[in-house]
Amino acid sequence: MKSLFKTVFIIIFFTGITRLLGFIFRIWLSRTIDPEALGVYQISFSVFMVLLTLVSSGIPLIISRLTAKHIANKDKKAEHQTVTTAIVVALILSLIICAMVLIFNKPISHIFADESCMSILLMLLPALIFSSVYSAIKGNLWGRNKYVSSCSAELFEQIVRMVICYLLLCGIWPVFDGASGAALSLSIACIFSCLFVIFLYFKTGGRFAKPKYYKEIIKTSTPITLIRVASSLIQPVVAIIIPLRLVTAGYTSSQSLSLFGIATGMTLPLLFIPMTIIGSLSYALVPDLSSALAKKDENYISSRTTTSLVFSLFISFFIVPIFMGAGENIGSFFFDNSYSGILLSSSAWIIIPMCITNISSSILNAVGLEIKSFKNYIVGSIMMLLCIWFLPKYIGINALTYAMGTCFTMSSILNLRMIKKQVCKTLNLKKYFIMFACFLIPTASITSFSTNILNNFVPLFFNLAISCTLGASFFILLCMIFNVFKFSTVLIWIKNNNLLKNHLKHKKTTIRFKK
Repeated sequence: MKSLFKTVFIIIFFTGITRLLGFIFRIWLSRTIDPEALGVYQISFSVFMVLLTLVSSGIPLIISRLTAKHIANKDKKAEHQTVTTAIVVALILSLIICAMVLIFNKPISHIFADESCMSILLMLLPALIFSSVYSAIKGNLWGRNKYVSSCSAELFEQIVRMVICYLLLCGIWPVFDGASGAALSLSIACIFSCLFVIFLYFKTGGRFAKPKYYKEIIKTSTPITLIRVASSLIQPVVAIIIPLRLVTAGYTSSQSLSLFGIATGMTLPLLFIPMTIIGSLSYALVPDLSSALAKKDENYISSRTTTSLVFSLFISFFIVPIFMGAGENIGSFFFDNSYSGILLSSSAWIIIPMCITNISSSILNAVGLEIKSFKNYIVGSIMMLLCIWFLPKYIGINALTYAMGTCFTMSSILNLRMIKKQVCKTLNLKKYFIMFACFLIPTASITSFSTNILNNFVPLFFNLAISCTLGASFFILLCMIFNVFKFSTVLIWIKNNNLLKNHLKHKKTTIRFKK
């Protein structure tokens, strides 16, 4: 429990800072470049992410497992050989992919709604090469429990990217347009992060050695890579179909790209905010449940599964009414775009199935049911593709968020059925779901009412601070009234934290005395 809590806390802390900076960067980028350029960049970036998945999705996980295995056997040489082999494999694969894109750049450019998307993709290719090295070394750091080193590398990359992008667009070298500057800044940041993670690797005792385990790494990482590539392929397909279907529905090419840029560059980042917490829990939950499975501790698995799912419901239902009630003002405040806020209000509900899908997929992966989890995702993705093909004619860009919501809803239902069947037969979430759903409407109403009243009296920042605090407080109050969690439990938690702080202070004092 202590180890899991420590891991989750470290991941949440660093991931939270990194995503906060990324969120601020998106806000700045959306205000600096026009929505059409943002749409062009998002389309190119979605294709780049598929290529990145090919290079760095399966290898880090396998390297972390093999690293842990070699450490347990106290075989440093094998550990170093494994990392070096992974770097060689990833580098070769990334160079082959880059060469294929360069050779077939003209045919590939025809699939984009805008021809400039291809030039942006080409500017992103260096990031692919350096990310291949980065991912292999990161897997080793995770396997050695070097969470701070691994997470700090991601934070370093985000900071470098923000600085470089500012210099390219507004600073001493303002020679690039919005989409080009954003793409080039990512490539440069990946170069620096690669060098930084190599430095951390050597600093923490890592070394390079003669490559040896080619067959083992390729064989074990390929299935995971194929599964994740199939999942990530959905993103560029959506990025290509949505603008085309909007044009078919009567929008101009410029309007369709602008709407897509607003939805993906402004609204979706806000919708994914809860994933900072849920994603950290999911990452730490996998080894926790895997260990319990090896010990055949069914009670622990059942308890941990139920608690994690209820916690995911709480986080998602806590965020949804705030976005529903104050969405338009949130969009205006962060992005100076009220439409992004309107879209946020109407699509906030997708956070609920999205969080459940994420945590339930992690549970299934931990108990060896990742293939079935992937099949459930495919079913949801088929529903999503049907929605984005037919709905733009009737609801415009809202089709994107409704399609995502449909995908997550279908996947979460299938995942929960699988969990109840093979992991936790006593799973009972209906009570919590109904209770939280009843809290949602009054919380959203209070948030909406307060933000509309305050529009006439205070600046937007204070409006959001007061209205969102009122909504959040009311939701917590309802949870306490209906015994979702007890106030006495919170007091005990605070008291234990104070005891922990006093213990740490005493420990430091003792250490100084001994010195």
